[in-house]
Parts: sequence; C-alpha cells; structure tokens
Amino acid sequence: MKYILALFLITTLSISAQTLDNKLALTVAQDGSGDFKTIQEAVNNVKDNSEKRVVITIKPGVYKEKLEIPVSKTFITLKGTDRNKTIISFDDYSGKPLREKDASGKTAFGTGTSYSFLIKGNDCTLENLTVENTAGRVGQAVALHIKSDRVIVKNCNLLGNQDTLYLSEEKTRIYFENCFINGTTDFIFGAATAYFYNCTIESLTNSYITAASTPKGQTYGFVFVDCKLTAKDKLVDKVFLGRPWRPYAQTIFINTDLGSHIIPEGWNAWIDTRFPDKDKTAYYAEFGSKGLSAKEISQRVSWSYQLNKEDLKKYSKDLVLNGWNPNK
Repeated sequence: MKYILALFLITTLSISAQTLDNKLALTVAQDGSGDFKTIQEAVNNVKDNSEKRVVITIKPGVYKEKLEIPVSKTFITLKGTDRNKTIISFDDYSGKPLREKDASGKTAFGTGTSYSFLIKGNDCTLENLTVENTAGRVGQAVALHIKSDRVIVKNCNLLGNQDTLYLSEEKTRIYFENCFINGTTDFIFGAATAYFYNCTIESLTNSYITAASTPKGQTYGFVFVDCKLTAKDKLVDKVFLGRPWRPYAQTIFINTDLGSHIIPEGWNAWIDTRFPDKDKTAYYAEFGSKGLSAKEISQRVSWSYQLNKEDLKKYSKDLVLNGWNPNK
C-alpha cells in the first residue's frame, strides 16, 4: 500500500510540474547568470498543457528574437525586471522576403506573420517589459500579435508604426492595464474583445488609432476606460479615434482624455467596395470624454453615439470579459 501511495505521489508531482526540470520559476539573462540566455529557450522548457503557472523573469537587455508562445504552452508569465530596459525586439514587416521557403508557397511575410512576438497559448501574462517592431515606416509591421484567450498585458510598452498591436481572433479576451502603446495607422486592430484600462495611446502621425474587425454577433470589441490619447508632437493634429476594418466593428471610449490631435468628427467610415455600408453597422461610442478635444464632441459623425450613465452598466469589466477576472 505504501508503495502504491508513493508511486501515486511521484506521478502527481510529475504531472503538476511545469517545466522539464520541475520548476515553477525560470530566469532569462543574456549574460548567462540565469537559467537561459534567450526567452524562447525558457518558453520551450515549459511543459505542454500545464495547469500551474510558470513565471519567467527576464533581466534587462534587448532580446532580438522572433518570439512565439505556442498553443501548447499555457499559464506562462513573462515578467521583465525593468519595463524600459527589458525589450523584445524584431524587424519583420509585410512584404519582406521570407528567410526560408514557406511550405504554403508564400515568399514574403504577411501582416499576421510580421510580428516580433506571437502569443498562441491561453492564460498567458506579460508584465514590465517592452515589445517593439523596429522595421520602421514600411507598411504593416506587428510588434505584438495575440491569438489566444485570457491574456493579460500589464505595465508594458508596445512600440511600432503601422499595425503595432494585432488582436486577431474573435471570441478571445485580452486585458491591458497601465500600458503605453504607440504607432501610426490602425495600430490597435483585430477581432478580439479587449479591455484597456489606464493606458496611454500615442499617435506618431496623422492617421487612425483603432481598426476593429469585431464579428457580427460578438457582444464587445475594444473598450478603453480611463485612458489617455496623446500625440508625438504638434505636427500630429488630425487623428481619428478609429475606423471599421469590418462592418460590425465596435470601439468604445469611456472617461478618456483626448488630446488636441483628435479631430472633431472623431470616426471614419472606411467605406470600400466590399463593405459599402460600414457606417450603418459599426458601433462607435464615447462617454465622459475629456481633454482638449472633448469640447468638439458635438461635431462627431452622425452615426456614432454618446453613451449615458445607464449605458455604462453594459461596459463593466466583468461583462466585457464575460466573467473572467484578470485581477485575481
């Protein structure tokens, strides 16, 4: 009986152990003082489909890696020791020739594959670090691409130009808190449900901040609460809050500080031949906007909305994230 019990305990421990050497914490340091020198090596060392969280602490450095957390790697936290000095960086962009021949016959990167960092595993968390795409103003060049559910991004910098942050998958939930996100055109885009709290969003050029592609029937798209919209400099003075990438796009700004760069009409319909009536189906709204551009709210496009206090009940964090509490 004792033998059976011992065998059971050993089996249970091996199942719950989260890394190949049974650790729940790893350290990455380029100088060799940690468990690994690259972040990808640390991620690869996490056991597949684990249910206990593994915290990977990353010491300062510029980690030039095209990083991926695969579907099989769940409950991973990447935690930088310095938000501004722990940097995940790469420079691919849409149209750049592939380094190796693609099995599907493609010869160049697309928007979805131009990422510096791709998250496909559920229940992952990023804290205190920077993710950047340094390709420059060469078209679509994604810094962070998230394809998974229940992802938390907290105290992070997401830096790029066009298409900085790609939240591509419908029916996924992503939570951002105290983040700095910058870019040029459509630099927060995709089909996911995303809740942004206390984030600073910086426009680098005159263009569009968001480009949601919320699918028909999905209750929520992008919701920004207590955020701040800023411009790189005074030359940036004609920026739209967003435009619909797909017909049922949803973007809401609640109690957001709008810099003087936000134009009076606020939103653009992005009418094209495939979707000629986006302004009739997209849902763009605000409540409690403040700051230098708030006085121009009366000049918003006719198909956008101003919410009232009663409407706010529908945009609680709990409802938007469908019962998932990222602060637990």
